[in-house]
Amino acid sequence: MMPNHLKIDRLDLRILSQLQQNGRITNVDLADAVGLSASPCLARVKRLEQAGYIIGCGAEIRLEKLGETVTVFTEVTLADHHREDFIRFEAAIREVDEVIECHLVSGGYDYLLKFITRGVSHYQSIIEALLDQNIGIDKYFSYIVIKSPFVKKNYPIERLFNSGS
Repeated sequence: MMPNHLKIDRLDLRILSQLQQNGRITNVDLADAVGLSASPCLARVKRLEQAGYIIGCGAEIRLEKLGETVTVFTEVTLADHHREDFIRFEAAIREVDEVIECHLVSGGYDYLLKFITRGVSHYQSIIEALLDQNIGIDKYFSYIVIKSPFVKKNYPIERLFNSGS
């Protein structure tokens, strides 16, 4: 559970920015990068963790080294739009490991999903299984990614939240 709202300043934003770029950075190097001494830097990191701003650190994996994959963006429109329809759909989609993003969106459809699969036939088998579950899918459109010139993994934290920028 998150404590009461934490006041975030520019140093906190710098810490968050540095940590998302390198979650394995030592506290000494982090402190140096943000212009603090080690002890106050560590205290800030612990405070940010306790307040729920930092929710974990993980390894970034280069999937292409493991084998070929296909990325597919899928627009999904639900047949009905009652609260329970959205809950049922989201619960089912959450269980599909190959769905790595799910966004409820405004516009001409309800959800935008991002799949990572072994190939087109693997993707199609997942979609067919979802349709068989009767989770409210009325229609869907698939967009197979041919090339991703870049994918940014880090949020522009300091640009988004520094009031002076």
